[in-house]
Amino acid sequence: MTAPLAPLNSSPRSARLAVQVRDLTRMFGTFTAVDHVTFDVAEGEIFGFLGPNGAGKTTTIKMLTGLLAPSGGEGRVAGLDVRTASEEIKTRIGYMSQLFSLYGDLTVEENIAFFAGLYEVSGERLDARRAWVLEMAGLTKHRTQMTSELPLGWKQRLALGCAVLHEPPILFLDEPTSGVDPISRRAFWELIYSLADRGTTVFVSTHYMEEAEYCNRLALMNRGRLIALDRPDALRSQMMEPILEVATPDAAAAAQALQHQPGIIEAAMFGRALHVVVHDVTTAESFLPTFLAARGLQCERVTRIRPSLEDVFVSLVRREGGAVIG
Repeated sequence: MTAPLAPLNSSPRSARLAVQVRDLTRMFGTFTAVDHVTFDVAEGEIFGFLGPNGAGKTTTIKMLTGLLAPSGGEGRVAGLDVRTASEEIKTRIGYMSQLFSLYGDLTVEENIAFFAGLYEVSGERLDARRAWVLEMAGLTKHRTQMTSELPLGWKQRLALGCAVLHEPPILFLDEPTSGVDPISRRAFWELIYSLADRGTTVFVSTHYMEEAEYCNRLALMNRGRLIALDRPDALRSQMMEPILEVATPDAAAAAQALQHQPGIIEAAMFGRALHVVVHDVTTAESFLPTFLAARGLQCERVTRIRPSLEDVFVSLVRREGGAVIG
């Protein structure tokens, strides 16, 4: 096993911990979905859980939210043991799954009422919380509309409102923006920030790299293991391999041509740009234009750039044996 890019004992910003995990493990038969994972989450922190599909993010969240028993290790959420106090944990947290946990055959207000019953929110408190959810979600004028008829962004905000109806100190969000358009995704993150500003601890899993920038700290997972944990800027600063951005009209063809060439560690598309991870900058700067020109590919410019989180993540996953395919 290669050493992670960032230390796994990176300290959270507060000494008060909302989540504590030590060697948490989950087996499904002979398959290890979560492999001895250890980390802490501070109160009031926005803690990002980043990784490809199959990395173990959802399984870890299910153990921490009392939905799945660990096979090994320890976990505490709001000071409660995930093994012995799973039912009590559910009253102290909010949980929003990838499917938004809503009932499409209920109206907006009926969904709010249903979750209020689950969380024992009633009377004047329910009146106040219902009004807050409707305003936050922009659904005050749509309270009687069937939830199945709502646009995806509205469903997302309604699901968030229902998850925090009882004002839990800790909120778990499992890939909450999957399939949502970029504008709705940004608006959703503004809501997350507003909750964190009020003291809510937010534990959010995602595979969107731009969302990772919004987190106070990031835990990077692959193949069930935690491979790095630190602040986004610290993760970027610790990537040792230089990265060159190659401006070329046919980046896809250039990326394909550069695979497995001497001195080239990785060549991949990032939007319309081509990022090339190299062993030596000076050698690569002279090699790339000549190599591409010999294959009929124009090279307009080669520029060394600061690594993005996606560059860091790809580098880490590559070191750890690659992502699970399929």
